[in-house]
Order: sequence, then C-alpha cells, then structure tokens
Amino acid sequence: MTSQQRVVVIGGGLAGLRLAARLGPDAQVRVLGEESHAPYNRVLLAEVLAGRYAPAVTALPDPGPVLRRGVRAVRVDRAERRVHCDDGSVETYDTLVLATGSNPVLPPLRGLFTPGGRELPDGVHAFRTMDDCLTLAAAVRPDLRAVVIGGGLLGVSAARALAARGAQVVLAQQAERLMERQLDADASALLHAHLNSLGVEIHTHCRVRGLTATATATATPAARPGHAARRVTGVELADGYRLNAGLVVLACGVRPRTGLARAAGLEVREGVVVDDRLRTGDPRVHAIGDCAEHAGRVYGLAGPALEQADALAAVLTGADATGGARGAGYSGTRALTRLTLSTAGTAGTAGTGPFDLAAFGEPTPLPGDDVVRLADATRRTYRKVVVRGDRLVGGVLLGELSTVGALARGWAGDEPLDDLFHLLTDDGGH
Repeated sequence: MTSQQRVVVIGGGLAGLRLAARLGPDAQVRVLGEESHAPYNRVLLAEVLAGRYAPAVTALPDPGPVLRRGVRAVRVDRAERRVHCDDGSVETYDTLVLATGSNPVLPPLRGLFTPGGRELPDGVHAFRTMDDCLTLAAAVRPDLRAVVIGGGLLGVSAARALAARGAQVVLAQQAERLMERQLDADASALLHAHLNSLGVEIHTHCRVRGLTATATATATPAARPGHAARRVTGVELADGYRLNAGLVVLACGVRPRTGLARAAGLEVREGVVVDDRLRTGDPRVHAIGDCAEHAGRVYGLAGPALEQADALAAVLTGADATGGARGAGYSGTRALTRLTLSTAGTAGTAGTGPFDLAAFGEPTPLPGDDVVRLADATRRTYRKVVVRGDRLVGGVLLGELSTVGALARGWAGDEPLDDLFHLLTDDGGH
C-alpha cells in the first residue's frame, strides 16, 4: 500500500478505528461509522448502564476527519470499487475493509413482532449499542420488574447492571447453567450465587416462548423509532408460567453483520471468510472484527478484533507489528473472556466487593491432562486450570483475581510452566 492508495473502512467501532490509527495520519483512510455518537468502547456499556461510568468515560480517541459519523453503507460495487451510502454519497477505494461488527440476535418469540411488522413492543430492548444503553438507563427505575432473556456473558452483564440500578431482575437461561460456554459447573454455581446475592432471580433450564403486551392508543413519548404502539407486560415460559415484566432485555447473543458482503458476492459462512492476510476472495477486500471468520472461527470479542486490526495494518503497510518488514498476517488469537461484577455502592445491595471472572483456552480437560483446582468458600474464590505436559491450555477463575495477568501471559505465550502453585495463589500475579 502506498500513501496514494485509498482505504475505505466500513464500521466505526474498535476494529475499524484501530486500523485507521495504525495506518497513520499520512494514509488516505475513510471510516464510515453508522452511529452518530462519538466513537466509544462497547466493552464498557454495562458499566454505563449500571451507572458507574458516564458515557464520556467510554470515549475512544477522536479520529478527526477520517471518520464520517451517522452514515450507513448500503451497497458495495466491487467492479467499480465503490461504496454507496444511505445519504447518496459514494466512496471509492483501492482497498476496502469490512469492519461491520455484529447485530443482536432477536429470538423467534411469539408476540415479539406484530404480523407482518418488525417493530418491538415498547419496553423491549436489545443491549448492543450506546443508544440501547442510554434508552435502557432512562427506562429503568427502582423496583421495576425486568426480565433478561439469555444467561451468557451479555445477559449476565445486563442483569448485574439492572440490579445495580435497583430493578427487580429475573434472568431466564435456556441452558442448564449460566455462561455454559465459558464456565464449568462449579464456576457457574459460584456466579449463580453471586448474582443471587445482588437480588437477581435466576431460572435455568428455562425456555421463553413468547411475550405479552398491551396496546397503547399512541406510542409512548419514550418509544423509539422501530417500536410499536404496544407495551410489554410479561414473558411467557414454555411450561406455561408467566413472568410479569415492565422491561425485557434480549441478550440472546450476536450474529456477524454479513449482509453487505453477501450482497457483494463474497464468501460468507458464519462470518465473512478471510485468509491469514485477512483477505476475502477479492484481494482488494478485507474483513476484521466481529464480522470476520478466520480459520473457521468468529471470535466476537474485543481482543481478537484489535489484533486483527493490527495485523491487517501490518499487511497493508508491509511491516510487522513491531515495525519490521514482514507483514506476515494473522494466525489467530488466544482470546480471554473477562468480566468484573463489582457491587460496591450499588443500589439495593450491601456492597460485597469486586467479583471478577476470567475464562480462557480449553477449560474442559482431555484424557491425560492434569487439572488443578483451588477453592475458598469463605473468600468466594475458585481457580481451575488445565495443564497438558508442561503447558497451560485453559482455565476458569472467579473471585478477586490478582493472578489473571500472569496466568494469561503464560497461556497466551504458550510458555512452559515454572511454578503453577505460585501463579494460582493470590500474590502470583505480582
């Protein structure tokens, strides 16, 4: 890539802005950001909803004129190398980068939409964008009955944040335990108990069948575009039980945004398929972040998105991440999931202090693996790691986690273990 080549990035989130920053001020880069808000770190939205952070705290560095805010790409013409936008403008490119992120999954619930319509009842919210977060924060109030549908990372974060606002929170999880993809049974039980201590009522093995809503004469003043003149009143479970609700949060996961890529004739499986240089089947088109599928995997996490942006910048400039001259590409990310459930000072709680969660690698052992567990019921800590030979291959940790940094570095670097017990003890990260 030369300084005269024009790079257009579709998506103004973490990945797209990181790429623009890495390409540098002399590059001809244009980032198309669909949201009108100033760039923000999506990872911190739960803290905004909980009332611990002001929205300004989530701000990312201002990219300046590189970013066009509030503009949506609607079509990619690969033959002409043009991106058509919803405001009628057209951006030409030499290199196109899809960083379109992901959309929340809207489950097929009875009553979610009216026949032939796509409008959610008032009081029903996804939890993905800053607008979602601010609307939820404005709607929640002490003692409001809120039902969160989904017990994964997003659902747990939303339930904790709503409880911090004083809402009466019910979390409905279809699987047998919370965060079943990341946590083993013991760790999930500790998380379950922690959320209970915040006043969150949890139902597992619980399939939601539909929503109930009442018609309103007109849309309420707080109703958002895309919301019908209906207000949610409850959640119906498959066993016939009904949960009253004045607020419902859909936290059923996310799905890569691949519509533009698919319409442009690019290969899409779960995400936009890319190679080790983060290229699609069209060598002028790349994909990074939540929308990208590399080696059969879509990560959906901030860490891999940033690593992909760094790797693509190195590919485009012909330099590796340390300033060398390779630009070798991307070989995958050893991703760590981390969540801090701090309760100090939240409404309606006694302030039980921080409760951290971290999961990485392969927490389920294979035959021949060694498993080390340390649990302290008094301090509510749980640490389990899986060791294969002299390598750490996975782990789950809950409680006050001073050791996460050291363990994660050893795992991410695939380094031989020197003193595992020291790493697992409270001072192991120092």
